[in-house]
Amino acid sequence: MKRFIQKVILLTAVLFFCLNTSVTIVCSSEVDGVTHLVLSTELTGVVGISMENYINKILEQGIEEKASLILFQLDTPGGLVTSMRGITNAILDSQIPIIVWVSPRGSRAASAGAFIVQAASIAAMAPGTNIGAAHPVQASGGDVPSEEMNKKITNDLAAQIRSLAQLHGRDSEKCSKMVTESISLTAEEALDARVIDIIESDLGSLLKRVEGRAILVAGEKRILSTAGYELKRVEMTPREKVLQFISSPTVAYLLLMVGIYAIIFEVLSPGGFVMGVAGAVMVLLGAYGLRMLPINGAGIILLLAGIAVMVLDLFVGGIGILSLFGMAALIVGSLIVFRAPGGELLNVSLNVIVGVVLAISIFFLMAITLILRTMRNKASSGREGLVGSFAEAIEDLEPEGMVRCHGEIWKARIKGDQNIKKGTVARVVKIEGLVLLVEPFERKDEKKEVHKNDGNPV
Repeated sequence: MKRFIQKVILLTAVLFFCLNTSVTIVCSSEVDGVTHLVLSTELTGVVGISMENYINKILEQGIEEKASLILFQLDTPGGLVTSMRGITNAILDSQIPIIVWVSPRGSRAASAGAFIVQAASIAAMAPGTNIGAAHPVQASGGDVPSEEMNKKITNDLAAQIRSLAQLHGRDSEKCSKMVTESISLTAEEALDARVIDIIESDLGSLLKRVEGRAILVAGEKRILSTAGYELKRVEMTPREKVLQFISSPTVAYLLLMVGIYAIIFEVLSPGGFVMGVAGAVMVLLGAYGLRMLPINGAGIILLLAGIAVMVLDLFVGGIGILSLFGMAALIVGSLIVFRAPGGELLNVSLNVIVGVVLAISIFFLMAITLILRTMRNKASSGREGLVGSFAEAIEDLEPEGMVRCHGEIWKARIKGDQNIKKGTVARVVKIEGLVLLVEPFERKDEKKEVHKNDGNPV
């Protein structure tokens, strides 16, 4: 046992080490004995707290390793305004020059990603990429419902992207239209409109082209030098990839919902711990992912209320009426659970919401149908199953005696003033404690059925 515990501890330590170990690949290009360290990493997925924390980590690593340049390779559909502001502020305050490069082909810097590109000392894109469509929307994907609030949020974000573009000498008005008119530009269009600085498909060529450029770093003008460089590629640790994955609203929502129902199934049908433990883990992961997102309290309440109402319908036999109300609460709660204060550019998959709610609702409606069918059926086992069964008197009942019913010997009492002779068939009409209340049954052919079916009528 002691050896087993030691192995578990060792395995846990190894796993923890692996989950927190990043991968680095170093390439060097030395000129005249001078080497400039360039840190390069990929930023993919939703802009959220997970990405914000990772960028801050890379900036700290750059300071510790005295990097001359940091390059972020970006591909994002957008994300939270709050995290976007944190990222842009970190880039602007960085003492190390930063390149944001939208790459590889097919990548995009949509919505919040456009702001991150504009904050960089050098904004670059690869051919076949696009940037823009930064108009603020709600978490459900629609416009902010209040016209006045929508106007305030739009103007605020438009001013922010203009200020970022002006700092680096880019076309601020064209950048502003990404927010006010939701325009999206290809790499070539963005270069022509002076929204970005460079188009380049190869990282090595990109680093050569930025050599000697005048850039703005932390409010100071500098000349960027990459003549001799050591490129160090940094990748997210498995732990950071998991956090980035579960911070996606769709994944967090699925984990939370599936986890809750796994726990419910464990409570309703105990007998194991797999469903309960799995449900608890999924709920914890979902809650951790949701904690990274802007959560609407009303949405959470509606989700829990919908689940509670549907479970209640199983117990009270609401013939599905309560489940319909629960279904409505789940749909509304799912749509508003991720609020958008400040116009977070984050969309929850409506297809996922509809699929989950329909699957859950169908399950509960099927469960209710089976419960109602069971309630209509006559009990066939236990004490209730004896009522209506046939019993054979094994002694005279005057008015009490012993009978055989369902292969068992019971004490019985006649209902009324009649007597039942030994060998006569009687019918059970009621159970009073451990005594069967029976009445005579005169048809002789039923006696044969008693023996054939052990007390059960055909």
